[in-house]
Amino acid sequence: MRAMSGAIDPTLDDSAQTAQRLRVSEIFHSLQGEARDVGWPTVFVRLTGCPLRCVWCDTEYAFHGGQWYSIDDIVENAANYRTRHVCVTGGEPLAQKRCLDLLVRLCDAGYAVSLETSGALDVSGVDPRVSKVMDLKAPGSGEQARNLWSNLAVLTPQDQVKFVLADRADYEWACAALREHAIAQRCEVLFSPVHGKLAPRELAEWILADRLPVRMQVQLHKYLWGEEPGH
Repeated sequence: MRAMSGAIDPTLDDSAQTAQRLRVSEIFHSLQGEARDVGWPTVFVRLTGCPLRCVWCDTEYAFHGGQWYSIDDIVENAANYRTRHVCVTGGEPLAQKRCLDLLVRLCDAGYAVSLETSGALDVSGVDPRVSKVMDLKAPGSGEQARNLWSNLAVLTPQDQVKFVLADRADYEWACAALREHAIAQRCEVLFSPVHGKLAPRELAEWILADRLPVRMQVQLHKYLWGEEPGH
């Protein structure tokens, strides 16, 4: 992870500086491990904070802490890596209102920008140039009740819906959601096993047996770097 300067313009008053800042857990350069851009070198901007507490969460360290940085600094830091792809993630990045401003700035800078979001917060204000990768929380997450189903109405073919599945019950729930909401007709759908809990081969066999119109994925970064932060 490259250290950020954290510089804030001293000519701005406190309210203006606050309006331009986000609390950041980490910025790092790695391979995208999930979704449509899997395998691409990517700059990850992980924002601090999340209102959800999924039982299988692998980024609990991003719930608290981090440091405040200006949006200018974040964009400048991303440029140091000279890569086209930037992913804004968390935590839950939309828990910070200024995330929307950051997404606009990154798009304006010419990046291919993706947003990893839980689907529990409204995504209608996200810049349409951003590819939204939106989780729908299955029962095994413990946060099923937090799904904001109205988000589905604003998704486009460039977006993706991800189901992270812990067991057969989660799988059956996801299949029912696909049918009820016609999600595969809106955008690409990803089924992913909870790492270390549901065997990838088992999930693959279920998908094939049921002829589902979904893409199966595993977390590439987990196979390369395990649970090490910053990858």
